[in-house]
Amino acid sequence: MALNHPHNFFDFSGKVAIITGSGRGLGRGIATRFAQAGTQVIVNYRSSEAGARAVVDEITSSGGSAFAVQADVSQKDGAVHLVEQTIAHFGQLNILVNNAGLYPLSPVVDMAEEEWDLVLDSNLRSTFLCTQAAARQMIGQGDGGAIVNIASIEGENPAPLHSHYNAAKGGVLMYTAAAAQELGAEGIRVNAVSPGLIWREGLEQDWPEGVERWQKAAPLQRLGLPDDVADACLFLACPAARWITGANLRVDGGVMTHQIF
Repeated sequence: MALNHPHNFFDFSGKVAIITGSGRGLGRGIATRFAQAGTQVIVNYRSSEAGARAVVDEITSSGGSAFAVQADVSQKDGAVHLVEQTIAHFGQLNILVNNAGLYPLSPVVDMAEEEWDLVLDSNLRSTFLCTQAAARQMIGQGDGGAIVNIASIEGENPAPLHSHYNAAKGGVLMYTAAAAQELGAEGIRVNAVSPGLIWREGLEQDWPEGVERWQKAAPLQRLGLPDDVADACLFLACPAARWITGANLRVDGGVMTHQIF
């Protein structure tokens, strides 16, 4: 197998990536980071149109290439539309990052069925539908591809008031392994990234005791940043990860090494 020089591993020039749920937050960070690496980026959003337009403007003003596509990826028509628009605009699809999802709080005994369904649909069903639509396109192209699913450390270690989210992210981890098993013969690698607590504007003010507990528990003693997760996604999508599939890469500052009793 002929390999690129290591200097070229993170050169994504000529590649096209879909980042779902990238109109704000972590998805925005992933989209801009891929664009910095030379990727042509589809910025997907469901309702945050202004945010998605801002991400596109940020990328294009820096010399990159991006296009915003509205699609509810928890629905089959939305996932198919997203891939179709990607091909219409950029002509190919090489990378999918399944980032879309919701993170509400609700106790087990009071949770409505609608809340459960909403969280499972937005986090797990969307991963299935987008992976299916993207894989069909990649198989048709015949040159493989990379899919990265944003899971969570809560898929392995449950948190209070998050039973629906815990279940969804645990499902994402197992779906990642199953999809990797089936799609490997087509040259499509499927991996997961499990972030820990990621900084956002106002987090320290909204949850000061939680931030303090996190920083004490994490060996690296800080919150994560969107770029920390984005760089893990870049690695799993690049040729340096050519023999990695079905894996889950924790990006949590080491917090999961913390002794639990």
